[in-house]
Amino acid sequence: MGLFDKLRGELIDIIEWTDDSRDTIVWRFPRYENEIKMGARLTVRESQVAVFVNEGQVVDAFVPGMYTLDTQNMPLLSTIKGWKYGFQSPFKAEVYFVNTRQFTDMKWGTQNPVIVRDPEFGAVRLRAFGAFSVRVVNAPSLLRELAGTDPQFRTEEVEEYLRQIIVGRLGTALATSGVPMLDLATQQGQIGDKLGTALTLELSSVGIEIPKFVIENISLPPEVEAALDKRTQMGIVGDLNQYTQFQSANAIEAAANNQGGAGEGLGVGLGMALGQRAAGQYQQPQQQYQQPQQYQQPQQQQPQQYAQPQPQQQQAPAGPPPLPVAEQWFLGVGGQQAGPYDHAALAQQVSSGALTRETLVWRAGMAQWVAASQVPELASVFGSTPPPLPPQG
Repeated sequence: MGLFDKLRGELIDIIEWTDDSRDTIVWRFPRYENEIKMGARLTVRESQVAVFVNEGQVVDAFVPGMYTLDTQNMPLLSTIKGWKYGFQSPFKAEVYFVNTRQFTDMKWGTQNPVIVRDPEFGAVRLRAFGAFSVRVVNAPSLLRELAGTDPQFRTEEVEEYLRQIIVGRLGTALATSGVPMLDLATQQGQIGDKLGTALTLELSSVGIEIPKFVIENISLPPEVEAALDKRTQMGIVGDLNQYTQFQSANAIEAAANNQGGAGEGLGVGLGMALGQRAAGQYQQPQQQYQQPQQYQQPQQQQPQQYAQPQPQQQQAPAGPPPLPVAEQWFLGVGGQQAGPYDHAALAQQVSSGALTRETLVWRAGMAQWVAASQVPELASVFGSTPPPLPPQG
């Protein structure tokens, strides 16, 4: 073998790329002094495009297949070089393999909330996140606009650029969707498809498309979510009056289970109050004793109207109305609950000094314990007792 044959054998004969990574978009084929000889074998696999660059200019691009580099397969480069001697001499060129498969591990999210106008809630702040895929559709444009002469162009070098474009488009997509905030979850797929189409159109100049764009979640600020939870709870409860009665019944059961005089008295007081309230007697007890007077006059003026309903509404024999139920009061003395007491018993407690104007009192129907001086019903109890003597000075 002569010296010329030895040197010729050292030139590149096979040009190929087997990708062993998951994030490489562009890979430059390594070669000694960029020399490739005519007749070399070029293998371009599926999801690849091989781009030849000569003196900084893209001259040829090869789709998947196997090629023998000659003047027929490289017409543009052959015209530029103008080889003599049968076009068999080596030539210098850079070969870039561009990965055209989908890169599906791309994430996006809004760092700051996007403010949109909702027809029901007004101005609201929304956050969103999701995923998208990227694919190269024009390898020469990608090399010219993004990759340049980078020997290994990875997804991390373009991911932030794509994320900024997505977030910039997201506000417009949500604002122009015309979908109320509470219905966004049902329209996330359609909004994502429209946004992916708009991004593909914008990125066409750099040779990239967005074949899939997914909105995983659209969320509200925590305080707005808490308010919506309260609104949902009210919708589940339904009738608040029935819910209050149910809660009161649970309180009676808990008080009855309390083994002690105070607990039993509290349960009895609550039960009597709820019974009166259910019968319409608790808030306006004076109406009980006015009913006989209210119906006496209509019976005299129009007896024919009330003659028929009377047997249905009043089955008991005529008699005096029921006695009023005495109010039951509880005292907070020395950190302990005492009672129940009626008004007569309260007067005795005042006389003994156990009940003063500052003593905490409570009865059924009151929201919390209060000082006796703040309860108008107890004014008569203290009115019959003289105030303490002034200090002797």
